[in-house]
Amino acid sequence: MTNDRPVTVGFPRMHREPNERRDFLPPLIGLLAANGAAVHVEHGIGSQMGYTDRDYTAVSPDVVVGDEDEAYRQDIVVVLRAPEGRYERLRRGAVLVSMLHFGTRPARVRMLRDLGIDAVSLDLIRDDEGRRLVENLRSVAWNGISAAFAALERTWPELAGPRHSTVKVLILGAGRVGRHAVEFATKYGDDARNETLARAGLPGVEVVTVGRNLTSDPEWLKARLLVTDVLVDATARRDPSRPIIPNAWLGWLPKHAVVCDLSVDPYLLEVEPRIVRGIEGIPQGNLDQWEFAPDDPAWDTLPPGIPTGERRTVVSCYSWPGVRPEPCMHVYGSQLAPLLETLVTARGLDGIGPHGRYHERALWRVSLRGWFASGEAERHGSLVASAPSGLDPATVGA
Repeated sequence: MTNDRPVTVGFPRMHREPNERRDFLPPLIGLLAANGAAVHVEHGIGSQMGYTDRDYTAVSPDVVVGDEDEAYRQDIVVVLRAPEGRYERLRRGAVLVSMLHFGTRPARVRMLRDLGIDAVSLDLIRDDEGRRLVENLRSVAWNGISAAFAALERTWPELAGPRHSTVKVLILGAGRVGRHAVEFATKYGDDARNETLARAGLPGVEVVTVGRNLTSDPEWLKARLLVTDVLVDATARRDPSRPIIPNAWLGWLPKHAVVCDLSVDPYLLEVEPRIVRGIEGIPQGNLDQWEFAPDDPAWDTLPPGIPTGERRTVVSCYSWPGVRPEPCMHVYGSQLAPLLETLVTARGLDGIGPHGRYHERALWRVSLRGWFASGEAERHGSLVASAPSGLDPATVGA
């Protein structure tokens, strides 16, 4: 991009499942315009959260409303979820800022590289100490655990009856998602439900959280699963080619038990090494459907060879924060603001390197350039023989 014109930023809408209502909000758009960017938003942005085009153009005269193609033709394109089927709409050399999951999507990495797109993977952005800068992990746990207890009320009517035992929750994973899950599980996933059941004199929830040592011990897990009412996967596995809970082990759970999938890893069986789900043989949900009974047809659509014989009610959503869209986008907007300001000021990734200021370093590490320069692409099976101009791993670190 030349220096004699403003850098342009496009905000297309997410054309995903009907209940994906999230779009970036006017304050973020206004901030970028105030930093000298010409911002192009797709018509109807924010409409499913009650916003109008006028709400966006009112923040700056440098905000333009256009169609989807126009939003994708800009220097920098920002869309929360990866825009599957639309990568070719970006021009060569443009910067795509999105949740791209480089580590588990090697085919996507190769395609972006072949198209010459300077991508930034939001899900990987961390500070110098390794803490994520763009995340909504609290909402992942809150919405997922809330959905799990709502399902448990249906599978186990005795939950609100005159019981004399605690509800037992087993959380696999003690990272940030797992720690938030503990908080919400102790409250039945919802303050209102917690108050109702507490007034009824029920004994409460027992939460057990385990890390890698115990998840690798099948005898301990069997004894625990036999008495578990809610099983939560909040793991970040070192080896995604192996499940933590094989499908057969789900048979140890009580029939009323609910499996709560907070990790929502994919099945990618065509890559080497392959990637499977942490709890084997369960469906993956989205914002249109996140609860699956044992007889739901979704079980039968899993990839051939994945065992599904043992089934329990599952709650799973690829985008748990999107269950409550507007609070989610306020969080993402505030986290993204300094990063996008940095990208706009630098006029793209050409002005950013591994030894720059704080936000520059964070962006570089998770850019496609940085991914190849660091060797991460090769370690994750994304390296290809030839590279488009400007993204050669032999030169991008220079």
